[in-house]
Order: sequence, then C-alpha cells, then structure tokens
Amino acid sequence: MAVATGLIAATGDISAHHSFTAAFEAKAPVILTGVVLRVEWKNPHVMFSIDETASSGAVTTWRFELGAPSVLLQRGWMRASLKPGDTVTVDGIRARDGTHYARVVSVTLGNGRTVFANDATNRGSTQ
Repeated sequence: MAVATGLIAATGDISAHHSFTAAFEAKAPVILTGVVLRVEWKNPHVMFSIDETASSGAVTTWRFELGAPSVLLQRGWMRASLKPGDTVTVDGIRARDGTHYARVVSVTLGNGRTVFANDATNRGSTQ
C-alpha cells in the first residue's frame, strides 16, 4: 500500500514537469508589466502571478514559470527578489494553449535590475 501511494504521489510531480517545446510557443514572445500577486518557491519551477493592466483598463492575471529554485539562486535571485505588491516587467514566451501563462526569460525588478530566469540567448532553454 505504501509503495502504491508513493507511486501515485510521484506521478503527480512527474506529470507537472514538461518540455519547453511541448508547452511553450517560442515564436510567441510577451513583454508585460504588472503587479506581483503571488510567488511560489518550490520544485520543479518557481512560479509567480501578476495583474497586468491594458491601456483599455482591463486587468488580466498572468501566471509565469521561472527556472528551478537552485538555478535562480545561481543567477542572482533571492526569495525576496519578488514580493506581492512589486511592479515588474516580464519578458517571456507564451504557452501554446493560449492561456495567460508564460515561461520567463527575464524579469526587470522595481529597482531597475534585470534578473535572468532562463538562458536569455536561447529563448527555448529549459533550465
């Protein structure tokens, strides 16, 4: 019974991880500015959400996928780099399914510093 439960739990984590090309359209870049709603530091990817306000005044919530926590730490991120309420500009690659979900290439923080979440020279990187 314990083995079966472990396999079921592991399957959920495995199915949540995906290849870049299966989930994201490399030819669909997005650059969005918005207010951070939530940040989740967990494996396999750090995630965060922003509310982006269009020029029409419409507000859209976007969810973003960053690299693994260990990769972000190596690239100068800290847990306090993004906090709810911060305004950020995100350069990313939109999900193939057309939802408001994207893989992050870089984030420009409120202090003007740009932090790379993935390899900016290869927009298809899966790091």
